[in-house]
Amino acid sequence: MQNILKYFKGSILLSLMGGVAAFFIGHYYSGTVAGGLSALFLATVLSVLEISLSFDNAVVNAIVLKKMTPLWQHRFLTWGIAIAVFGMRLVFPLLLVGVMANINPIDALILAATKPDEYAQIMLSAHVSIAAYGGAFLMLVALKYFFEEGKEVYWIGIIERPISALGKAQAVELAVTLITIYIFSLYQQDHEKMSFLTSGIWGIVTYVAVDGIGSFLQSPEEGGKEIDLNKASMGMFLYLEVLDASFSFDGVVGAFAVTNNLFTIMIGLGVGAMFVRSLTIMLVEKGTLAEYRYLEHGAFYAIFALALIMFMGTVQHIPEVITGLIGAAFIVLALYSSISYNKKHSHA
Repeated sequence: MQNILKYFKGSILLSLMGGVAAFFIGHYYSGTVAGGLSALFLATVLSVLEISLSFDNAVVNAIVLKKMTPLWQHRFLTWGIAIAVFGMRLVFPLLLVGVMANINPIDALILAATKPDEYAQIMLSAHVSIAAYGGAFLMLVALKYFFEEGKEVYWIGIIERPISALGKAQAVELAVTLITIYIFSLYQQDHEKMSFLTSGIWGIVTYVAVDGIGSFLQSPEEGGKEIDLNKASMGMFLYLEVLDASFSFDGVVGAFAVTNNLFTIMIGLGVGAMFVRSLTIMLVEKGTLAEYRYLEHGAFYAIFALALIMFMGTVQHIPEVITGLIGAAFIVLALYSSISYNKKHSHA
C-alpha cells in the first residue's frame, strides 16, 4: 500500500491545496461558509468525474510513455501537467469564449469572474463543435488500434479478428469516421449542421497531421538504419498532448453543467488530471500493462465508446456519470479477463 501511495503524494498535496482554494472561492462569491463548502464539494465531484472519465486516457498514456526516452517522459510529466491543468482547464475555455463572444482573453476572464452565468452560456453554446472535433479525433485513435494488422493478442476475438483483417484496406478508419460524422450531422439542428461537419473534419485533419508528424519523426535518418529516439519521443509527446486535449474538451464543457464558476472547474478538473498523471506513472513503473494483457484493449474500447458518446451528446444529453461508468466498465472487465488469463496460464 505504501509503495502505491508514493505515486500519489503530489496529487494528494495538490488536492488539499485545491480544496482550500475552492472553499475560499466559494466563500468569496457567496459570502457564507455554506457557499465555501458547496464549492469544495463541487470541486471534489468534478475531480472524481475527471478521474473516472480519464482512466482509459491514463492507460493509453502509459502505453506511449513507456516507449519514450527518460528526457521526454520527464517533459510529459512536467510540461504536460502544466498544459493539462492550466492550458486546457483555464486558457482553453478563455480562448474559446473569446472567439465565440469576439472578445480578448482578458475580457473573457473578467466575464468569467463577474458574470459566470453569461460565461457558462457562451461555453455551452460551443458544445456541438467541440464534441464533433474531439469525437472525430478519439474515434480515429481507437479505430487505428483495432484496424492494426498482424495483432497477436485479441481480447474479444469474434469482434477484433475480422476488424483487424479489414486493416489491409488503406485508410479504412478514416472512411468509418467520415461516415459516422455524416450520419450524426443529419440529426443536428439546421444552424448546427455545418459547424458539426466542419469541426469533425478538422478533428480528422488534426489526427492525420499529428500521426503524420509522429511517423516522420520516427523514421530513420536519411542513409541510416537507426531511429532517433529523441525525435521519435518528441512525436509521441505531441500525440499525447493532442490526445489529452481531446479527452479534456467535452469534460470542460460538461463541467459547466455542474457549476458555472470557471475557477472551481479549473481546480476540480486540474486535481483530477494530476491524479491521472500519477496513475500513468504507476502503470509505467510497475509494468502493469505487461502484467495485464487485456488492459490495453479495454482502454481503446473505452475510448471508442467515449467518441460515440461525444457524438450522441450533440443530439441527446448524456450525463457525465454514465460516460464515466461505461469507460470504467470496459477497464474493469479487461482487468478481470487479464487476471483470469494469468491464473489459467500460471502453471502452463
